[in-house]
Amino acid sequence: MSESSRGSIVGSIIAILICGVAGGFAAWMLVAKLGIDGVIGAFIAAVIGMIVATALWAGGAALLRAVGWIR
Repeated sequence: MSESSRGSIVGSIIAILICGVAGGFAAWMLVAKLGIDGVIGAFIAAVIGMIVATALWAGGAALLRAVGWIR
């Protein structure tokens, strides 16, 4: 495995963790603010967290492509 592909994998793992934590935190804050708890709250938080994490991943990738850091 070349050095650049290894760095790409590590960078992707770090980005996935950052987006996942941010999505989970945003979902937790929203569900807590709305006062939803229990199984329904967990389900809503999971869906919201996945949507936020995916949006962050896509937005970050688009931004990095726009500035020329990745191809």
